[in-house]
Amino acid sequence: MRLKIIKNIGFGLLLLIGVSFQSHALPPSANELITIDAQRIVWKGDLDAMIQRRIVRVLLPYNKTLYFLDKGGQQRGLMYDMMTEFEQNLNKQIASKNLKLHFIFVPTARDRLIPDLVAGKGDIIAADLTVTPERKKLIEFSSPIVSGVREIIVTSANGPTLNSLEDLSGKAVFVNPSTSYANSLKRLNAELIKQKKPPIIIKDAPGIFETEDILEMVNANLVPITVSDYYLADFWKKTFSNIRIHENLVLSSGGDIAFGFRKNSPELKKALDAFTDKNKIGSSFGNQKLQAYLKTVKWVKNSTDPTELKKFHALASIFQKYSSQYQIDWLLMTAQGYQESRLDQNKKSKVGAIGVMQIMPATGKELKVGNIDQVNNNINGGIKYIRYLIDQYYSKEPMTDLNKVLFAFAAYNAGPTRIQQLRVEAGKRGLNPNIWFDNVERIAAERIGSETVQYVSNIYKYSVAYKLVLELPSKK
Repeated sequence: MRLKIIKNIGFGLLLLIGVSFQSHALPPSANELITIDAQRIVWKGDLDAMIQRRIVRVLLPYNKTLYFLDKGGQQRGLMYDMMTEFEQNLNKQIASKNLKLHFIFVPTARDRLIPDLVAGKGDIIAADLTVTPERKKLIEFSSPIVSGVREIIVTSANGPTLNSLEDLSGKAVFVNPSTSYANSLKRLNAELIKQKKPPIIIKDAPGIFETEDILEMVNANLVPITVSDYYLADFWKKTFSNIRIHENLVLSSGGDIAFGFRKNSPELKKALDAFTDKNKIGSSFGNQKLQAYLKTVKWVKNSTDPTELKKFHALASIFQKYSSQYQIDWLLMTAQGYQESRLDQNKKSKVGAIGVMQIMPATGKELKVGNIDQVNNNINGGIKYIRYLIDQYYSKEPMTDLNKVLFAFAAYNAGPTRIQQLRVEAGKRGLNPNIWFDNVERIAAERIGSETVQYVSNIYKYSVAYKLVLELPSKK
């Protein structure tokens, strides 16, 4: 079967259906293999079959530590480096057979990692995946990458005083529901209920939020309390200086983090165990790679500081009015205003943008909303422009309402033509062109760098923080 080859694919996902290679012939290099949506491909087998097939698919979450793309499409991250090292080790072992394995990295939402592995849509899970009895019923694990893991409480520097786990009673804790942290909190709640104490209010973070994202929000006082593996919180403390690690508040201890793979794969287990025993965190290689990903980016600011909340409440009715008029979520629009100006109508940029929504005077005239030096008109103009972008470019696209707004924000920052080009490329590369997070944003990171990705991410985090503020009676 002949295939048309597309070069320089960036993510390196493969078209494997109907393709076979003779054992004596090497396949095309990894950057020459055609791409499609790798998660449609169903295949199961042990390492010996993978070697004959020449492909190992690695499922991993897209985040600031484990796997991400630099501008230009360079794959980076702790798990990327570890799996690349594993690939090189395996290829040395099979060199005499004139065979060569290619590891293909498939970024996958955290709540899909195990289901996709079991279904045969990947071969190895490379993530900070804690070994639990529930997970062991579904998949196998390698020797630990990290042992003795403690799940600990992390608060912002201005967070509540906590002397014991019982002090969490009645307080809100923000975690991704697909992590082991959520189960640990539920177990603690069972104990609190036995003691006739109010349970912890477990607030579900959006599924796209990794632990690093939530620690970032805690650092900015956007949420007061979360849970993290100690080693990860300690690592990010070097950048997130405003987080407080409560080493004495341990939800779970003695845990192991390991690579996951399908059951009945003894050859893969043997190879992975040998590799992790030599290269786990704590080894020279593991520690070197962990330190390599302490990076500086533009972190979110504190939008729920009392001073900032005064501006939020003062402008809430204006955002509600015009967001209702243009049928857009008012918290998302308020969050954009905070990202643009910190909700400061007096702010003027170096290029002449004005007010809360940072509108250029010429744009203000085109929008016909009146004098944008006045806060009502300025907010009206900003929301009207987002509505224009949605109507002009995304209204007829098969997107959720949230994604239409997220794409409009991206277009607001980088230009609609550029974002459309990124969507087209995402579709060609097996990603969903109608979903921003974990799909088109990856192409944006590769092609135009982190600015637009961080811009949209910040706005979404601010909107989540505002929603939490409004939901919690103690904060109203």
